[in-house]
Amino acid sequence: MIKNVGSSWIATVVTVVAVYFITPFTIHKLGDQGYGTWNLINSITGYLGLLVLGVPMASVRYFAQHVAKGDTKKLNEAIGSCTALYLVLGGIALVVGAGLYFFFTHAYTIPAGLQGDAHSAYAVMVLFVSIGFIALLPNGVLSAHDDFVQRNIIRLWGVLLRLGLTLGLLALHASLTVLALVQLVCLVFDFALCWLLVRRRYPATRVRLSDFDWGMTRAIFAFSMYVLILNAGSRLSFETDSMVIGAFMDVGSIPYFTVANSFIIYLMEFLIAIAAVVMPAATRLQAQGKHAELREIFLRWSKIALSLTLAAGIFLIVMGPRFIAWWVDPTFEQPAGQVLQILMVSYLVFLPVRGVALPILMGLGKAGLPTIGFLVAGVLNLVLSIVLVRPMGLAGVALGTAIPNVLFAGAVLWQACRELDVSILQFFRYVVPRAMLGALPVGALLLWFKLHLDVRGIAALVGAGLAMTLVFAVTWVFFVYRKDPYVDVRGWLPRLRSWVRV
Repeated sequence: MIKNVGSSWIATVVTVVAVYFITPFTIHKLGDQGYGTWNLINSITGYLGLLVLGVPMASVRYFAQHVAKGDTKKLNEAIGSCTALYLVLGGIALVVGAGLYFFFTHAYTIPAGLQGDAHSAYAVMVLFVSIGFIALLPNGVLSAHDDFVQRNIIRLWGVLLRLGLTLGLLALHASLTVLALVQLVCLVFDFALCWLLVRRRYPATRVRLSDFDWGMTRAIFAFSMYVLILNAGSRLSFETDSMVIGAFMDVGSIPYFTVANSFIIYLMEFLIAIAAVVMPAATRLQAQGKHAELREIFLRWSKIALSLTLAAGIFLIVMGPRFIAWWVDPTFEQPAGQVLQILMVSYLVFLPVRGVALPILMGLGKAGLPTIGFLVAGVLNLVLSIVLVRPMGLAGVALGTAIPNVLFAGAVLWQACRELDVSILQFFRYVVPRAMLGALPVGALLLWFKLHLDVRGIAALVGAGLAMTLVFAVTWVFFVYRKDPYVDVRGWLPRLRSWVRV
């Protein structure tokens, strides 16, 4: 699992580096109004993704079951059934997207100079989402085979392609439509390479509509309904804020929120790299009756997820606003920085649960409480954001996201412990105390850099980050993971030294 998760982390880090260049470049090329409109388009068309009905996550679960049992016939039946579902649902998404066009054009005030470009970009993004359904198929096959390393290599090529096209084409012609076409080209590129990889490594795997099976389709569809509710809650929780800000403030305010939220989204992707490996592993271990190994994965990776969240989160809470000021513009420091701090405090609780407990429950087929809980949290997010946006502005929208996330994380953690026969006390005793105590010197060091040295600018921020990383590493090796029953960090040091000598 370490190799698979590690390759996903590398791909995520490279993606973050690419976004580091893309985001300020795009904001400066399109302007606040243009970039806000682009985020609004993504937020609205993103809801079309709900029409995939949770089939991708459901397909991974069933693909992994058949791969674990070596049943190629059943695997191909599942693939054929998913293919038919994707084609039908993609067609429905096109029709619904055309209907949402009238909502987009009438519910929001788009600046006059951007209207034509925004309408074209909206059409391309509807096509992008619809085609994206069938493009998910090879990902499911590769995930079921635990083939994450090669998949992530393709992701890296896709990130580089997106970086090059975005910087090059926007420099020639800065428009929303060009930005949308870049997304479409990168999707086709990713699908083509992933499918070639599947055909090369698993030649017995095929995609044929003749393999469609009603019984398999009903089973996938039944589980996917839970995932649909989960995705609806996720969409309400993470992708509706731009719509609320655009409706109750103005599209020019959206970039201040999305810049702050982008840090959280990519940190979440870093943790979801764990989820992508944990979920099929949970399905296989359950099928094989290896419950002790499943509990070990839950505890070990929960502590790792909390450790990673603390490492990034403390830096973002303390130094994040000043990094935003250097990265984008000094005018972003206060509004975007405040949003980042509010969101990040809640995500210290939410992300470890989202990265480990939630995918384990989905892999076990225990999707009821997480999905309903996520939907309730999403609705509460929307309601709180609408209530708080007028008196508190962007900070109110951030609080509307933060509060439901913490409540949801508590409910999911409780169920995961219950399903795995791990007491809440046992979980907290192993996962939380040492990690939280280990975070104290890291936070104290960063506060010293901020308050006493008044750190600003990239050189000083990088220096503070490197110092923090060193303190974090020493603390985690010699205190947080000292004599850990599941993770022997100090045992890895001799191997690291041998690699350095090589």
